Amino acid sequence: MFEHKNLSREEARLVLLNIADGRYNDAQLAAFMTVFLMRSITLDELTGFRDALLERRLPVNLGTDEVIDIVGTGGDGKNTFNISTATCFVVAATGRRVVKHGNYGASSVSGASNVLEQHGVRFTSDTDKLRRSLDECGVSYLHAPLFNPALKSVAPVRKALAVRNFFNMLGPLVNPTIPKNQLLGVYNLKLMRLYDYIAQKEGINCTIVHSLDGYDEISLTAPFKVIGKEGERVYSPIELGMAQAVDADLFGGNTVEDAAKIFDAVLEGRATTAQENCVVANAALAIRTLEPEITIEKAVGEAHESIHSGRAAATFKKFIELNS
Repeated sequence: MFEHKNLSREEARLVLLNIADGRYNDAQLAAFMTVFLMRSITLDELTGFRDALLERRLPVNLGTDEVIDIVGTGGDGKNTFNISTATCFVVAATGRRVVKHGNYGASSVSGASNVLEQHGVRFTSDTDKLRRSLDECGVSYLHAPLFNPALKSVAPVRKALAVRNFFNMLGPLVNPTIPKNQLLGVYNLKLMRLYDYIAQKEGINCTIVHSLDGYDEISLTAPFKVIGKEGERVYSPIELGMAQAVDADLFGGNTVEDAAKIFDAVLEGRATTAQENCVVANAALAIRTLEPEITIEKAVGEAHESIHSGRAAATFKKFIELNS
């Protein structure tokens, strides 16, 4: 790879299987990850890595195909509050079901697992507990290292590097339940194309979003691109009936405690307009992924109602009770 050669799909698969088996030391892992900061990952490499992670995963059957995973790749360097995680509870409070696959933040203060742990959530791989959470509050959370040995073995190196790496790209592709539906945020257009190709090939009903100023979700700080079953489209915030935000509106703070406070404020209807709108916009696209016949205006309305009716906060409260 230092000679600018690419891995075949099978070579990539074998490397990840060796990582899962702990055959490389931390220095080797760091060097390997760093290559992908210097050049783009290829389709064969990404697919081969995915093959290995799914092969070695702890499989989970939660008994339903009518679920969605809502996730961003992370690694966009924007240090936002936990937008996709908040979106999960807003969507669940509308009566849909969400199975989120997440992890600690590698390049930001607060990933999904950080903010949930801050609220007292204890992660589990117990299928009965996960299914009960899904049945009773509409959300089940799968903490990635519990379900894949490779993700666990590289966690210390990822944390030490503290920069985006190809595991950011893999996380959204290896939810151990292999959900049929997904809202996926990516940090650049090239990755958008890769994910779209994989989603089509694997038969995943996937809506992929990218804010054109670099956010791996709908930030409303710029126009955003959407790729899904209905084709490609660029939206402006005003088309969703929302004002354009600025970067500072979405800042997640300097600590996980800061991020958790914003997270709570959004779900409880106490957040700023920009913070709430950002989550609502992502929730609306998730709703339309599951039910494309719903107009974007109606989906936005459902998401706002989820918050202001108190259902989103109640859903999260129930989730904490079931998962603490």
